[in-house]
Amino acid sequence: MTNPCMGFLELLGMLIGTGGWFCSLAATIMPQWLSLSTELNGMESYEQGLWEACVIQEVAGTECRPYDTILGLDPKFMLARVLMCISDAICLLGLLLAIPAMSQINCCKSEEGRKTKRGLKITTGVFLCIAGLFVLFPVSYIAHDIVMKYFDETMPHLVPRSEFGDALFIGWAAGLLDIVAAALLLASCSYSTDSEPRLVYHHQRQEIRTIDGSRKRTEYV
Repeated sequence: MTNPCMGFLELLGMLIGTGGWFCSLAATIMPQWLSLSTELNGMESYEQGLWEACVIQEVAGTECRPYDTILGLDPKFMLARVLMCISDAICLLGLLLAIPAMSQINCCKSEEGRKTKRGLKITTGVFLCIAGLFVLFPVSYIAHDIVMKYFDETMPHLVPRSEFGDALFIGWAAGLLDIVAAALLLASCSYSTDSEPRLVYHHQRQEIRTIDGSRKRTEYV
């Protein structure tokens, strides 16, 4: 019989992990990692992402163009591109491993099967935690670089300064969701071993004595 707490933690962890994967994928694709606007030309702004850069004009609209070569790409964007792709792949792999490990799936009902399910859930939790860290590192690193350049007093005030883009906030949300999902799946493993129903046989010894007090035979019930 499935423990309801274990099933609830598994479903909640899967839903949060799936949401984290979608957020991470969106942050990887979105061009809004850096937002740049100049005081000299208020009708035009720029956005820079991992794969393309965009120019936003109030009259002409938005025009995006992918990078021509990766050789001239900023090293921090190159690192972020690699880590985000690895994070997306690890998170997706972990979610796929968690599907057969869920208690609602009617398979592996034996003792060995339950140990296999528990091992898959632990592996999924580790994968999601690694994926969350791989998202948080590039997002936080680029945000730190933006803050340091924004408050750099050696640069003239007329020089445009980058600001946080929407993809950074989505990346932070993705990393936190992945870590929370990992914690929920790992917490469900404690119910899978401690709360499994087991049949316990109790032996009761009963002695039958004769009238004169001598022991006749012993029976086990």
